Amino acid sequence: MRLTVLGCAGSFPGPESPCSAYLVEADGFRLLVDFGSGSMSSLQRYAGLHAPDAILLTHLHCDHIQDAVTYVVVRRYAPEGPHPALPMYAPAGAPDQLSAAYHDDGPLEDVYQFYALEPGTFPIGPFAVTVDLVNHPIETYGVRLEHGGRSLCYSSDTAPCEALLRLAQNADVFLCEASYLDGVDNPPDLHLTGREAGEAATKAAVGRLLLTHLVAAWGSEAHTLESAASAYSGPLEVVRPGASYDV
Repeated sequence: MRLTVLGCAGSFPGPESPCSAYLVEADGFRLLVDFGSGSMSSLQRYAGLHAPDAILLTHLHCDHIQDAVTYVVVRRYAPEGPHPALPMYAPAGAPDQLSAAYHDDGPLEDVYQFYALEPGTFPIGPFAVTVDLVNHPIETYGVRLEHGGRSLCYSSDTAPCEALLRLAQNADVFLCEASYLDGVDNPPDLHLTGREAGEAATKAAVGRLLLTHLVAAWGSEAHTLESAASAYSGPLEVVRPGASYDV
């Protein structure tokens, strides 16, 4: 598998990154996991406007879905004619929410072929995909992708929870959010700190920890890295738009 980071800013676009969007490729199939604000620009820069063969939206907060609204124009009104409906795996409310955001009269069925997520394992292209509900205020799924004996876990947005540890168990790569700073009175049941991301990586015995969803306006990347390293001794880095990793 090959992971390409298109956007990694948390909660809103940062000065150097769009919001969450990650392209995972295997056997020539490209799965776009989340499609946050501004990430369609990076999609064009690092992959191509029509690169995704399917989309998975982990939850329906704007910083993870907003460019799926903009993408309607790309699929519906292309000069060469409408493109076929693209498979989209998302929480059950996605058709109505995306349609409302686009100010359309219907659920965008000409653009997206919707499949409602629920906990379990299922195929998308060559991937075995496992999703489970994690600890966030709305219906939110952590994701585990497996292919060719390798595994990638993506936390989505979550506070500490057992479901995240199950999804990440022995993963080769753990792409984990670290939105909040340690030592601060953060809101409960919303996001992880760097230390909490590191603790989850250690408990799950992952091979590599990639930190994402940092909020540049709220704190220091160096602080987050130091906090994560205090709890996890394996390979560790903060991701950047355009960064690509073999899993």
